[in-house]
Amino acid sequence: MRKIYIILTHTGTVLSNIIKTYTKDEYSHVSIALDEELEEMYSFGRLRPYNAFVAGFVHEKINEGTFKRFKKTKAMIFSMMVEDEQYNKIKNKIQEMEKEKETYKFNIWGLFAVSIHKKVEEPKTFYCAEFVKYILEESGIKVELPEIIRPENFKSIPNKKEIYKGLLRNYKNKTHKQYLKELIESCSRKEGII
Repeated sequence: MRKIYIILTHTGTVLSNIIKTYTKDEYSHVSIALDEELEEMYSFGRLRPYNAFVAGFVHEKINEGTFKRFKKTKAMIFSMMVEDEQYNKIKNKIQEMEKEKETYKFNIWGLFAVSIHKKVEEPKTFYCAEFVKYILEESGIKVELPEIIRPENFKSIPNKKEIYKGLLRNYKNKTHKQYLKELIESCSRKEGII
Protein backbone atom coordinates (compact mmCIF):
# COMPACT_ATOMS: atom_id res chain seq x y z
CA MET A 1 0.00 0.00 0.00
CA ARG A 2 1.13 3.54 -0.80
CA LYS A 3 -0.22 7.02 -0.02
CA ILE A 4 -1.31 9.67 -2.47
CA TYR A 5 -2.38 13.19 -1.57
CA ILE A 6 -5.32 15.32 -2.71
CA ILE A 7 -4.70 19.05 -2.23
CA LEU A 8 -7.58 21.54 -2.29
CA THR A 9 -6.54 25.18 -2.54
CA HIS A 10 -7.88 28.70 -2.92
CA THR A 11 -5.31 31.30 -3.99
CA GLY A 12 -7.53 34.38 -3.91
CA THR A 13 -6.73 35.28 -7.54
CA VAL A 14 -9.36 37.04 -9.63
CA LEU A 15 -10.15 33.80 -11.50
CA SER A 16 -10.33 31.71 -8.31
CA ASN A 17 -12.64 34.29 -6.73
CA ILE A 18 -14.91 34.22 -9.81
CA ILE A 19 -15.06 30.42 -9.52
CA LYS A 20 -15.79 30.69 -5.79
CA THR A 21 -18.58 33.21 -6.43
CA TYR A 22 -20.33 30.83 -8.84
CA THR A 23 -19.80 27.61 -6.89
CA LYS A 24 -20.05 29.00 -3.33
CA ASP A 25 -17.30 26.49 -2.50
CA GLU A 26 -14.46 26.98 -0.04
CA TYR A 27 -11.80 25.79 -2.50
CA SER A 28 -11.38 26.53 -6.20
CA HIS A 29 -8.45 24.32 -7.23
CA VAL A 30 -7.37 20.70 -6.74
CA SER A 31 -4.05 18.92 -7.26
CA ILE A 32 -2.74 15.41 -6.76
CA ALA A 33 0.62 14.57 -5.18
CA LEU A 34 2.62 11.37 -5.00
CA ASP A 35 4.60 12.29 -1.89
CA GLU A 36 3.96 13.73 1.57
CA GLU A 37 6.27 16.71 0.98
CA LEU A 38 4.25 17.67 -2.14
CA GLU A 39 7.38 17.78 -4.28
CA GLU A 40 5.54 15.66 -6.87
CA MET A 41 2.30 17.70 -7.03
CA TYR A 42 0.44 18.02 -10.34
CA SER A 43 -2.64 19.66 -11.79
CA PHE A 44 -3.94 21.75 -14.66
CA GLY A 45 -3.57 25.44 -13.97
CA ARG A 46 -1.42 28.51 -14.57
CA LEU A 47 1.85 27.93 -16.35
CA ARG A 48 2.85 31.53 -15.58
CA PRO A 49 2.06 33.04 -12.17
CA TYR A 50 1.07 36.43 -13.65
CA ASN A 51 -1.16 35.15 -16.47
CA ALA A 52 -4.27 33.04 -15.77
CA PHE A 53 -4.88 32.46 -19.48
CA VAL A 54 -1.61 30.66 -20.16
CA ALA A 55 -2.53 27.36 -18.55
CA GLY A 56 -2.10 23.63 -18.96
CA PHE A 57 -0.48 20.62 -17.30
CA VAL A 58 1.65 21.88 -14.45
CA HIS A 59 4.10 20.41 -11.94
CA GLU A 60 3.24 22.58 -8.93
CA LYS A 61 5.52 23.53 -6.04
CA ILE A 62 4.60 25.17 -2.74
CA ASN A 63 7.45 27.69 -2.96
CA GLU A 64 7.50 28.30 -6.70
CA GLY A 65 5.24 29.68 -9.39
CA THR A 66 1.63 30.53 -8.58
CA PHE A 67 1.74 29.33 -4.97
CA LYS A 68 4.88 31.39 -4.29
CA ARG A 69 3.21 34.49 -5.76
CA PHE A 70 -0.02 34.00 -3.79
CA LYS A 71 1.38 33.52 -0.30
CA LYS A 72 -2.04 33.48 1.39
CA THR A 73 -3.21 30.38 -0.51
CA LYS A 74 -5.52 28.37 1.75
CA ALA A 75 -5.27 24.59 1.61
CA MET A 76 -6.88 21.40 2.80
CA ILE A 77 -4.80 18.26 2.29
CA PHE A 78 -5.96 14.66 2.40
CA SER A 79 -3.95 11.46 2.31
CA MET A 80 -5.38 8.32 0.78
CA MET A 81 -4.12 4.73 0.78
CA VAL A 82 -3.98 3.01 -2.60
CA GLU A 83 -2.67 -0.33 -3.81
CA ASP A 84 0.92 -0.42 -5.09
CA GLU A 85 -0.36 -1.19 -8.59
CA GLN A 86 -2.72 1.81 -8.51
CA TYR A 87 0.08 4.07 -7.25
CA ASN A 88 2.33 2.93 -10.08
CA LYS A 89 -0.42 3.55 -12.66
CA ILE A 90 -0.92 7.08 -11.29
CA LYS A 91 2.82 7.77 -11.41
CA ASN A 92 3.19 6.34 -14.93
CA LYS A 93 0.20 8.29 -16.28
CA ILE A 94 1.46 11.55 -14.78
CA GLN A 95 4.97 10.95 -16.16
CA GLU A 96 3.51 10.20 -19.58
CA MET A 97 1.46 13.43 -19.50
CA GLU A 98 4.44 15.44 -18.32
CA LYS A 99 6.54 14.20 -21.25
CA GLU A 100 3.77 15.21 -23.67
CA LYS A 101 2.57 18.32 -21.79
CA GLU A 102 2.67 20.50 -24.92
CA THR A 103 -0.10 18.34 -26.42
CA TYR A 104 -2.47 19.01 -23.47
CA LYS A 105 -4.63 22.10 -23.13
CA PHE A 106 -6.49 23.81 -20.30
CA ASN A 107 -10.27 23.36 -20.54
CA ILE A 108 -11.28 26.99 -19.94
CA TRP A 109 -14.74 26.50 -21.51
CA GLY A 110 -15.31 23.39 -19.41
CA LEU A 111 -14.35 25.30 -16.29
CA PHE A 112 -16.90 28.05 -16.94
CA ALA A 113 -19.54 25.52 -18.07
CA VAL A 114 -19.50 24.04 -14.54
CA SER A 115 -21.35 27.15 -13.32
CA ILE A 116 -24.30 26.30 -15.60
CA HIS A 117 -24.07 22.55 -14.90
CA LYS A 118 -22.81 21.66 -18.37
CA LYS A 119 -19.87 19.54 -19.46
CA VAL A 120 -17.56 20.60 -22.29
CA GLU A 121 -15.16 17.90 -23.39
CA GLU A 122 -12.27 17.89 -25.84
CA PRO A 123 -9.47 15.32 -26.20
CA LYS A 124 -6.39 16.04 -24.07
CA THR A 125 -8.10 19.03 -22.45
CA PHE A 126 -8.69 19.33 -18.71
CA TYR A 127 -9.30 21.78 -15.91
CA CYS A 128 -7.90 20.85 -12.48
CA ALA A 129 -10.78 18.75 -11.13
CA GLU A 130 -11.23 16.89 -14.42
CA PHE A 131 -7.54 16.02 -14.41
CA VAL A 132 -7.46 14.65 -10.84
CA LYS A 133 -10.65 12.65 -11.43
CA TYR A 134 -9.21 11.28 -14.69
CA ILE A 135 -5.95 10.22 -12.99
CA LEU A 136 -7.81 8.42 -10.19
CA GLU A 137 -10.18 6.66 -12.57
CA GLU A 138 -7.40 5.67 -15.00
CA SER A 139 -5.55 4.00 -12.12
CA GLY A 140 -8.59 1.94 -11.12
CA ILE A 141 -9.48 3.84 -7.94
CA LYS A 142 -13.25 3.85 -7.38
CA VAL A 143 -14.17 7.38 -6.32
CA GLU A 144 -17.77 7.83 -7.55
CA LEU A 145 -17.35 11.52 -8.35
CA PRO A 146 -19.94 13.47 -10.36
CA GLU A 147 -19.58 13.84 -14.12
CA ILE A 148 -19.50 17.64 -13.81
CA ILE A 149 -16.73 17.89 -11.26
CA ARG A 150 -15.59 20.67 -8.92
CA PRO A 151 -12.64 20.68 -6.50
CA GLU A 152 -15.00 20.52 -3.50
CA ASN A 153 -16.35 17.17 -4.72
CA PHE A 154 -13.06 15.56 -3.66
CA LYS A 155 -14.06 16.11 -0.01
CA SER A 156 -16.58 13.28 -0.50
CA ILE A 157 -14.03 10.63 -1.52
CA PRO A 158 -14.21 7.69 0.91
CA ASN A 159 -11.19 6.34 2.81
CA LYS A 160 -9.29 9.61 2.82
CA LYS A 161 -7.77 11.26 5.88
CA GLU A 162 -7.46 14.99 6.45
CA ILE A 163 -3.84 15.70 7.36
CA TYR A 164 -3.68 19.49 7.12
CA LYS A 165 -5.79 22.62 6.87
CA GLY A 166 -4.31 26.12 6.79
CA LEU A 167 -2.01 28.26 4.67
CA LEU A 168 -0.29 26.13 2.04
CA ARG A 169 3.06 27.83 2.68
CA ASN A 170 2.94 26.64 6.32
CA TYR A 171 2.30 23.00 5.42
CA LYS A 172 5.91 21.84 5.65
CA ASN A 173 6.44 23.74 8.90
CA LYS A 174 3.84 21.72 10.80
CA THR A 175 4.18 17.99 11.28
CA HIS A 176 1.14 15.85 10.68
CA LYS A 177 1.24 14.71 14.32
CA GLN A 178 1.05 18.33 15.49
CA TYR A 179 -1.83 19.04 13.13
CA LEU A 180 -3.77 15.91 14.15
CA LYS A 181 -3.26 16.73 17.83
CA GLU A 182 -4.62 20.26 17.28
CA LEU A 183 -7.54 18.88 15.24
CA ILE A 184 -8.47 16.38 17.98
CA GLU A 185 -8.22 19.08 20.66
CA SER A 186 -10.39 21.42 18.58
CA CYS A 187 -13.05 18.74 18.02
CA SER A 188 -12.93 17.79 21.71
CA ARG A 189 -13.53 21.42 22.73
CA LYS A 190 -16.52 21.64 20.38
CA GLU A 191 -17.95 18.44 21.90
CA GLY A 192 -17.26 19.72 25.43
CA ILE A 193 -14.83 16.88 26.20
CA ILE A 194 -11.99 19.20 27.26
